[in-house]
Amino acid sequence: MENLPFVFGLLVVLLIGGTVFLALLFYFVPIGLWISALFAGVRVRLIDLVGMRLRRVSPPDIVKPMINATKAGIVEKYGITIPKLEGHYLARGNVARVVSALIAADKAGINLTFERATAIDLAGRDVLEAVQVSVNPRVITTPLVTAVARDGVQLKAIARVTVRANIDRLVGGAGEETILARVGEGIVSAIGSAKDYKEVLENPDIISKTVLERGLDAGTAFEILSIDIADIDVGENIGARLEAEQAETDLVVARAKAEEQLAMARAREQEMRAKVQEMQALVVEAEAMVPRAIANAFRTGRLRWRPEGTPPLGDQGS
Repeated sequence: MENLPFVFGLLVVLLIGGTVFLALLFYFVPIGLWISALFAGVRVRLIDLVGMRLRRVSPPDIVKPMINATKAGIVEKYGITIPKLEGHYLARGNVARVVSALIAADKAGINLTFERATAIDLAGRDVLEAVQVSVNPRVITTPLVTAVARDGVQLKAIARVTVRANIDRLVGGAGEETILARVGEGIVSAIGSAKDYKEVLENPDIISKTVLERGLDAGTAFEILSIDIADIDVGENIGARLEAEQAETDLVVARAKAEEQLAMARAREQEMRAKVQEMQALVVEAEAMVPRAIANAFRTGRLRWRPEGTPPLGDQGS
């Protein structure tokens, strides 16, 4: 009875220690995963699973995709091995998506190798989504594109572009943003080259044909299958508005020139009035000088006064 607490404590310690030991054992030695792989036909050793743990590789992320590949029958076709999957995992790749993409490509008859699939995945693209888009083309909608026809009328168009992923150009190819930008540029160019807006409204396929002929998918990760105009509306008459603004600008310029000429005329009028006043002042000054000149002539004897009835000096001398 005296040793009962000691024995109870020892049992508790052994129970806790055993639990921790079993937890560590099953963590480093995933026996359940090994059994699943064994029954699925995947040959993997327990020591390999322990090595994955030591290399900080999650064994389920390697073994489960390997089981899927084995069941899909693509292991030998694509040369898939556990070391290759582990190497892709250590390169921060998504092993499960790569294997799923290879399975989908095999069922769809798409030419895709394991090396290219891993390269696409490491390039930051979703390789499984790329295979799905290659099998089932995607429809992307452009934002509202505004353009002006040659007659000055504005048109607003929305297009739907059907694209299919090009597996060979996924690495280094441009994405959807480039496709949308190029299609938008093509729509603007097609509408801008139209004679008038009615021509585009009557035949919207003019835009599609013009854009498709340009080969806008060059250098991208997609292949454009079709471009369809989903909606097209008439906007404002840009040409008429510009002409009205130009006429208003010309009117303002003409008014400015007229005001300038009027100001010059008024200045000229004031100048003429000043000259008239100057001339009048000179006349007054001249008139004031006449009496002085006459008085001066009398003083100097140049001019003499002759009473009435007195003959001129010339007559007296004769």
